[in-house]
Formats: sequence, C-alpha cells, structure tokens
Amino acid sequence: MKRTIAMFALAAVAASLGFAQVPANLYGRGAQGLNGVVATAKPDSAKIGIEILKAGGSAVDAAVAIGFAQGVLEPNANGLGGGGFMTIKLASMKEAIVIDFREVAPAAATPDMFKFSADGKTMLPALDKDGKPLYPAKMVASQVGGLASGVPGDVAGLLYALENYGSGKLSRQQVMAPAIDACMKVPVTTNLEGMIKDNFDKIMLFPATAAIYLDQGLPYEAGDTIRNPDLQNTLKLIAEGGAKAFYEGELARKIASEVQARGGVMTVEDLKNYKAEARKPAMGTYRGYSIFSTPPASSGGTHIIELLNILEQWNLQALGQNSARSLHLWGEAMRLVYADRAQYMADTAFVKVPIGGLTSKAYARELAAKIASDKPMAAPIGPGDPWKYESGNTTSFSVMDKEGNMVACTKSVNYHFGSGVVIPGTGIIMNNHMDDFVAKPGSANSVQPGMRPLSSMSPTLVLDPQGRAFMTLGAAGSTRIITAVAQVISDVIDHGMPIQQAISAPRVYRTNTTDYSVEGRIPVSAVNGLLAMGHKIAAVQDDYSPSQGVTQGCHYDWATGTLYGGGDPRRDGQAAAY
Repeated sequence: MKRTIAMFALAAVAASLGFAQVPANLYGRGAQGLNGVVATAKPDSAKIGIEILKAGGSAVDAAVAIGFAQGVLEPNANGLGGGGFMTIKLASMKEAIVIDFREVAPAAATPDMFKFSADGKTMLPALDKDGKPLYPAKMVASQVGGLASGVPGDVAGLLYALENYGSGKLSRQQVMAPAIDACMKVPVTTNLEGMIKDNFDKIMLFPATAAIYLDQGLPYEAGDTIRNPDLQNTLKLIAEGGAKAFYEGELARKIASEVQARGGVMTVEDLKNYKAEARKPAMGTYRGYSIFSTPPASSGGTHIIELLNILEQWNLQALGQNSARSLHLWGEAMRLVYADRAQYMADTAFVKVPIGGLTSKAYARELAAKIASDKPMAAPIGPGDPWKYESGNTTSFSVMDKEGNMVACTKSVNYHFGSGVVIPGTGIIMNNHMDDFVAKPGSANSVQPGMRPLSSMSPTLVLDPQGRAFMTLGAAGSTRIITAVAQVISDVIDHGMPIQQAISAPRVYRTNTTDYSVEGRIPVSAVNGLLAMGHKIAAVQDDYSPSQGVTQGCHYDWATGTLYGGGDPRRDGQAAAY
C-alpha cells in the first residue's frame, strides 16, 4: 500500500477541475424478489437488511439494522451523532406514522449564538473561554466544532422504531449485531475515499477523528479497510443497555464534555431530555396515488406534495420526460415551492406553519396559473399565500416486503463528517445540524432552545389507487432531496419507468433564487429549448452528479407479486432482494 503526498495532491487537483465521472458500477444496482427488497446507500447494508428479513424479521427490524449499519459503513453521511426521520406504514396500520428523531438545539442555544464579522457578512469560528478562535477562519462555528452540533437523535429514533413497530421476533442485540461486526471491516469505496480527501482539512483538526479516518496522516484509498473498535464498543453498550446507555451515564458525559471542550454548549441534561417523536405525516395525492412523507421540522414532505400538486395541472406524460417544455414546468414549479419554503417552514412546536394550505390542490392551481407556457416568470419569485387554504450530507434507505409493509428512512450528520468532532474513545461523529438554522435572529427558523432545525429529509411512502403499497423512497442531498424524490415519483407514475430506471434518470434542480443546474445526460435539445425560452443554465454537472440528490427506493408490482429495488449510481447505492 503506497501513498504519497504527490498522489494525494494530484487527486485533489483532478477533483477541483470537476472532471465528469461515471460510476464504477453503473449497472447491477437494482434487484427483484418475491419476499422482500431493500435499497440502501451501501451494498453491505443492503445485504444486512435482506439477512434480517430472511431471519424472520420485519421491514422495521430490517430498517433499524440497516440504520445502525449505515452509521458504520457511511460515516461521512450519518451515524450515532446525527438524526433523521423514518416513515412507516405496516400492512396492519390504517395510517402511516413518521418517527422524528431530528436533532434539537441545546438548552443554552440562543438566536445570536453565532458571531459575525464587523460587517455582518462572515460568520466567525467558535471561541475558547478566553475569546480566542478555536479553528482557522474558514471553519465557521455553525459548521465545525462543538457549537455546530445539535443534540443527536439517531439512537433514540432507531430504537423507538424497533420497540414500537418492530416484529418482536428479534432482540435488540440481534438487530444491532451486523453493525457491531461491520465496525472492524469498513470498506473504503471510491466514494468514501473522495469524501475523506474532500474533508481532509476538517478531519486533521481533531486527533480522534484523524486517528480513525486517516492512515498515518494521509487519506485512505479505495480498497482499504477502516477499523473502528471504539464505535464497536459503543454499539455493544447500546445493544445491551438500550437508548439509556447513550443518553445517560458515561457515554453522555463523554459527549457533553468533548462538545464543550470544542466550543459547544451541549450538556448531559440536554442528552437526557432528548425524545424521539411520533408524528402524523404530511399527506397528499398525485394522479390518484397517495403520498405520505415527513412533516415539519422537515420541509421535505410538504413541499414534495406541493411541487407534485402544481405539476399535476399538466400532462407530463404527453410532454415527454426531460423535454424542454417539461423541464420548463419543473423549474418554474420549483421556484414557487422554494419561495414558500423560505417563507413558511420551521419547527411547528415553535412556529405556526400553513401545512394544509401548502398541500392544498386549490393552492397548487393558484400557483400553476402563474406559470407561462413559453417563458420564465419574472424575478424575484416571492412566496404565495397558502393561509387562505388552511383548514434536511445524508443517507437514505427503503424496505418493503411481500405483505406490503413499508419503511423509508433518511438519516444525516449534515455536511460530510458533520462537525468534524469524534468523541474520543467512542467513535461517534457529531453532527453539524445547527447550520440548518438561520444563523441570525428574526427568521422563523432562527435558533431557539429545544427547537429542531429545518430539514429537507423526506423518507416517502406511496400507495397505489387501490390503497396498496406501491413505492418507498428517500434521498440524500440537502434541499435537492425535495426535487430528487419528486422527480423519481413522476418518472414512475407519469412515464412508467421501473424504479431503477427512474432513480438513474437524469435530473434538474433550481430554486427561487438560483438558475437551472442539470446533469450532463439531459438532452442538448432540451437545454437549448430552455435557453430559447429565456432561462439560464447555471451549471451542467457530471452525468451522475451526487449534487442532484441520491435516491434509494423500492416498488411493489402487484400484478406479478414482484418487489423491485433501485440503488442510486450517483454514490454507492445498491438494492437487494430475495
């Protein structure tokens, strides 16, 4: 195993040039079976999910096993120090449920906790007790170090799902065993190698982080194996003692102590007081199919439904997938949706949000009427008025079985490797989800103690017009989660694509303040058509760009009794079935 600083530097230069990348394993991502199917961000966790199903576990058992395993196998994206959402619809349940295990702001957090330069434009790094910067100037306080971390919900949420919706056939120890075993054999894929290199400066700041994710001070390379015995011991403690072993006792004291030493304000009381919440999902329909997704503090489910409601006003099938006219409508609808997101979305425990209005068909028709057929709306795009219609790097995975049980889950530590802080002796990477708040006072999403920051995480379930399990899916990709999930739903329902084809299909993204970004596979004719209408193209990305959202999903074909899974080639996605 040879490594040189020169090779590392060359790789960094290549990455900075933005060379188009086609996944090493473009094909063979999908799977089909008659009994159960899973779709995850890592091949090894897909295998784990199937083995749990084969052992007699339920879809929820498999999802929890995958959730813990993903925190080991994809440490740049999620783990015990993060949080997320899980949407569950068992065949025996009349309604779906969303488990909200999003991080919360510590009790000592305040709206003005992040400090800015004198001109108010640049956030500063966290300060030590003497008022001196703890980190280099580019490592701002909401992204790096202890102040960046909200109280993690990952353990509470996964175990809440297992205890309340699991089969009861497998013990906590059995469900967590695969994750424990995986700690000593984490494969370094091309994707993980790239993530480590991209975040080298942040990893180097923290000795406990560097000790795990660097090899003698240099990034691991694809084909290497990472060992994390500290994380293995932590998972063993949780397997034996449950959530209490994480949120109370020695582990909690280690977490609070290190976060405070790194400039944060989290306490053992914050950890002890954390609770996962069971919530009613955001609900809507699209062309007769029922959609269940995440409610606030995730914006994702509400705005996926709003986006699809707007697009439902046109026959997208007749317009053709990724035609210029179709992409025009998608882009204009995205502008309207993101304007509403910026205006209205926050934690509903603190702010009243017009969810019913935002997901209303009547409101969607009002917004759709603003969209011209052949030219973009004039900027700026402001929010609509949904009140009159009133009555959030990441991983995602999906599980479905032949009985029609459905689970979709999205988890995150936010940016790659979160805050950069690994709690010494535990292997736990802490999130930097405090960056998902608005950093200054005055916004609906400004920091408040105990508040959950706004998210785009959107684990989503779709039922067919007969009310049967049809599709489970979710995505990674920050605000692009919303558009990625909506585009996959449309590709399956409007264009009849198999789930793997829909996940692999090229995508576009824009907001109310940004121009189009398109994957390189979008037809040149469509791009030229957009330009002719007066649209601007901000970026033509790689053919398979992770920045367009990374989705994993499952589909039930009731006509044949076959379950299909799709893994996203934009990262290491893989489906498995039996």
